[in-house]
Amino acid sequence: MDFSMQDILFKAFGGLAIFLFGIKFMSEGLQNVAGQRLRVFLEKGTKTPVRGVLTGTLVTALIQSSSGTTVLTVGLVNAGLLTLRQAIGIIMGANIGTTLTAYLIGFNLKHYALPIVAVGGLLLFFFKNKSVINFGQVVFGFGLLFYGMDVMGSGLKPLKEMPFFTDLMLNVEDTPLLGVAIGTVFTMLVQSSSATIGILQELASQGSVTYMQAVPILFGDNIGTTITALLAAIGTSVAAKRTAMTHMLFNISGTAIFLPLTLIGVFPEVVKFVTNYIFILLPGFEGTWETLNIRMQIAQTHGVFNITNTMIQLPFVSVLAYVVTKLVPGEMVQFDVKPRFLEPRLLSQPAVALKQAHMELVRMGKHASDFFNDSVKFFFNTKDKELNPLYLEQREQLINTLEEEITNYVTSLTSGVKLTQEQSNYASTLLHAVNDLERIGDHADNIVELSIYAVENKVSFSEEALESIKAMAQLTSETLRLSLEALENNDHDLARKVIQNEVIIDNLEREFRQGHIARLNERKCTGIAGAVFIDMLSNLERIGDHSVNIAEYVLGDMGAVERTKVKYSSSKIAYGSARKD
Repeated sequence: MDFSMQDILFKAFGGLAIFLFGIKFMSEGLQNVAGQRLRVFLEKGTKTPVRGVLTGTLVTALIQSSSGTTVLTVGLVNAGLLTLRQAIGIIMGANIGTTLTAYLIGFNLKHYALPIVAVGGLLLFFFKNKSVINFGQVVFGFGLLFYGMDVMGSGLKPLKEMPFFTDLMLNVEDTPLLGVAIGTVFTMLVQSSSATIGILQELASQGSVTYMQAVPILFGDNIGTTITALLAAIGTSVAAKRTAMTHMLFNISGTAIFLPLTLIGVFPEVVKFVTNYIFILLPGFEGTWETLNIRMQIAQTHGVFNITNTMIQLPFVSVLAYVVTKLVPGEMVQFDVKPRFLEPRLLSQPAVALKQAHMELVRMGKHASDFFNDSVKFFFNTKDKELNPLYLEQREQLINTLEEEITNYVTSLTSGVKLTQEQSNYASTLLHAVNDLERIGDHADNIVELSIYAVENKVSFSEEALESIKAMAQLTSETLRLSLEALENNDHDLARKVIQNEVIIDNLEREFRQGHIARLNERKCTGIAGAVFIDMLSNLERIGDHSVNIAEYVLGDMGAVERTKVKYSSSKIAYGSARKD
């Protein structure tokens, strides 16, 4: 048979690229449709390991990305919303949910690929409604998935005539571990088990690969996708490493169990039994194994493998958690997002409830201060492994959650019982303070984003600019700390000190801006570096403003008077005196 190697390579790799893009585009569209509901669904649906499996299955089936589910799960573990044991249940479920792609490929809709792409393109480019556009993205990606498979299939068709490939497949049948290795390595290279399983289904449908040759490669595909996740977890938090390690151990254990069962003929019979008597309602066939096309047989094997593997290992979740904890030692940083002091049963006692809200506010303030300090550390060292963006993102999420919880608690109090004027005023003060702390968290998040932007755009700062940022950040951090101590202890002296420091921060900002203009004129600084520098100063100055707002809440009616008095004498306050303090 005559064939062109160029034709094979172009169609195989071009089709693979279209296929991968289709999966990615479809997955992103599905995640846009689901929005933040996925995070809430994962958090609420994991009270038991079984519920975790069901939740992980459903979420992954919805977004068609086991990696997406894993990333969300790692974030929730890092935030303290999930334990490692709960995360293991979700990961097991994610393995089951990702099999849906194989089933979709089994339906062999490649003849309808271009019409599906056309419908998706119509929704994407001719409508302005965001929901319609997201749905169009899903449809467009879905169509590209099948079109890419069709192009790739035409390129792979000559393989069954090539001696090298046929000999390799015969070796796989004689040495199944070779098949596992091929599947593992290929999935590591492609970084998508859905793609490699799709290729396997296409080769099988062309007669290039037999069913018994495909099964060991299928097991390897499952291992390969977990090693990719493990490599991606290098340099991340302990939670991320343990989650990725759990995924890998789960699939390696499954292969160790089912590969021998496949060689002695037990597992294929189990798949046939499940198909004929349990999955009889599965759409796409008349009810027996023999009526399935080879694509669907591989999809069914993939599904039964992940379901039975989960059923076998689910009772040993605690053992798996123990093993990965030993394999990946270290303290796992977790944030307790849930409020500690907001007891709903105390809402009938306003004085006590307000005290509880105050304690939660102080706790929120400490987290806001820590987040700000971490964001500054991240700015000066973005390679710090303890301060990866995921960790910092969870800090911001914690602050936002506490802001919502405290606001809801105080609002419930003010609308549920009659308060004295003093209590009502204090409730209002709490709400204002909560908003200030949330805004401090936003500015800290801005600093993180500026840091990432600076790295991505290779922004370099002059030594003078870095020293200016460091000096202003240190004073801002000290001012924020004093304001929180004043809030916690109702200390008027500390509150006055905060107001004095804020004036110094304002003066510093003006001084450093002028220095920046001088560096620009002397061409010591680039425009892009200057923009980041000015934004950093602005965020630091705004954090100082919010610290003063908190100090004024402590001083009450005297707060505005004190601020006016300090500003009036601000000309007497110099940066040198700030250093002495």
